[in-house]
Amino acid sequence: MTTGRLNRRPGHYAILLALAVALLSFSCRRSTPPPPPPVADAPAPAPPPPAPTVTLTASQTTITAGQSTTLEWAATNANSVAIEPGIGQVATSGERAVSPASSVTYQATATGPGGTANAPLRITVNAAPVTPPPPTPPPTLTITDLFNRDMQSILFDYDRSEIRPGEVGKIQTAAQFLEENAGVQITIAGHADERGSQEYNIGLGDRRATAVRQELIGRGIAPARINTVSFGEERPLCADSNEACWQRNRRAEYTMR
Repeated sequence: MTTGRLNRRPGHYAILLALAVALLSFSCRRSTPPPPPPVADAPAPAPPPPAPTVTLTASQTTITAGQSTTLEWAATNANSVAIEPGIGQVATSGERAVSPASSVTYQATATGPGGTANAPLRITVNAAPVTPPPPTPPPTLTITDLFNRDMQSILFDYDRSEIRPGEVGKIQTAAQFLEENAGVQITIAGHADERGSQEYNIGLGDRRATAVRQELIGRGIAPARINTVSFGEERPLCADSNEACWQRNRRAEYTMR
């Protein structure tokens, strides 16, 4: 009996062990949760808006004051464009004539969803050349103007009728005027200062006028064009009793006939 029960236990234990393993396996399979469903991919982020660009050029970047130049600009990816100084908001492309009075830097600024962009442009303005006024023509002198300019009175020393060396240049100028103006005839009046008698001074004035006449004739002036007269002390230029005044009165004076 004992031997028969011992022979059956190994098989019995094997069956029990197999059942236990099967139950355990079945229990484990029922308690494992199913895998989660796959997650959909997130959408890719939108790309950033493109940055604006702008260009600014000019037909001439160097001008002279008073001249004009034409600005030209073009922008991309921009909603607005402004040009300063002095122009303000403009279309995104275009052109504009400007006449700056002095050198200036213009700047175009383009603004769009992607930011701003700038384009500077320097315009150099040179000063206009100074044109000198035309020379003023000399005034047209009449024959009387020329006579008064060139026919200067000849002065004499006290009680003398000789031509002083310092007065020769005046006679040369008078002779040249008479040569260039052949139709002019003259009278030479001799004068004296108040010293001496009237009769003496008349003679002294006559000698002085004659001395000048002879000098002019010696320089080629026809004698028929020259008369003489003496006034002595009767027609003074100055009434003071001093040498400066007397010198002015001792003279031979021209008049035009």
